[in-house]
Amino acid sequence: MKDSEGTTVFSSALIWFGASVSIAEILTGSLIAPLGFSRGAAAIVIGHIIGCIPLYLAGLIGSETGRSAMETVKISFGQKGSIFFSVLNVTQLVGWTAVMIIGGGRAVALIAEKYTGVYNSSFWCAVIGLLVILWIEIGIKNLSKVNSITMTALFLLTVLLSFIVFKGGSDSMTPGSISFGSAVELSAAMPLSWLPLISDYTHNSANPRRAAWVSVLVYFAGSTWMYMIGLGASIFTGESDIARIMMSAGLGIAAVLIIVISTVTTTFLDVYSAGVSFSSITDRIGSKATAVAACIAGTALAVFTPIEQYENFLFLIGSVFAPMISILITDFFILKKDHFYESLNMANFVLWVIGFLIYRGLMAVETVFGNTLPVMAAVIILAAAAGKARNILSGNRN
Repeated sequence: MKDSEGTTVFSSALIWFGASVSIAEILTGSLIAPLGFSRGAAAIVIGHIIGCIPLYLAGLIGSETGRSAMETVKISFGQKGSIFFSVLNVTQLVGWTAVMIIGGGRAVALIAEKYTGVYNSSFWCAVIGLLVILWIEIGIKNLSKVNSITMTALFLLTVLLSFIVFKGGSDSMTPGSISFGSAVELSAAMPLSWLPLISDYTHNSANPRRAAWVSVLVYFAGSTWMYMIGLGASIFTGESDIARIMMSAGLGIAAVLIIVISTVTTTFLDVYSAGVSFSSITDRIGSKATAVAACIAGTALAVFTPIEQYENFLFLIGSVFAPMISILITDFFILKKDHFYESLNMANFVLWVIGFLIYRGLMAVETVFGNTLPVMAAVIILAAAAGKARNILSGNRN
């Protein structure tokens, strides 16, 4: 059933292109530079494949059921179980909002300082926060026309940025140390961070199944591109601060537009989904009001809290949501089980705790494919085996 906010497949593609083009993705790509361009690029592609497969399956579940992201979680964990993950999701989305706004605000402030002589990141954080609220007021459905214009401009500007970054240089490793497996995990972590959101945008599309497929393909292409820009920028220019690269290239106003538009379009998805997720906890407050509140909270954190590195934040998101989606995939596609109307499915919750602990434990172990793939494989096997065992025991009792 489509609500008043129903979107087209093309609108979904624009939304997820906007999600993929962000300062955060470029910065994360720059962290992989110690591997060199060839190995770094391989890690980026492999990681994005690993992360985008469960992202697609999560979107497909939303498409098949017509439910938002946190509503689909009830299929495995029940009504109260979903509240637990909804709270975690709203928390991480407010955190992401702060990370995105502080990154964009500082970058614009650095460029603005060149022309005004004043560095004021708090002011630009507030400006970006207000623009995100404007996006919320416009709404998902009405954003299609605005996004057509902004995404075209953003595409052209990022093509220009790509030419600047890749115009010369050699494939050499930059100072620092990172293993191939860690680079793969950093690349998988970003698509995983969108797992608790994607169904919020696919379930109410005019063509949900196609929207899920197109959304993930567009996100994969855009995010990989941004990671490559970050990787190339660090290797070929010797500079990981994308704002300084834009300044040295003389982009000026174009640089400001790239940063502001990309930050707003990505952060909008975070706060919009925070509103949708909160509605899974209680329907007493509208999702739009909650989205605005999440934006204000994230902006306040960006202005008043020193948020610097977020690699550990990415890994924490992976450790929470990779086991969760593994159990949901198993129940929906393999076991064909639906616990939607149960209060709490304790068996699946225990499996999630085991998956969480396995992920955290594997962080101390180097694997060539990172943590996400082995953790998801282990949890799916455990969940399938436990489900089959329950079926056998239930059959014996009957």
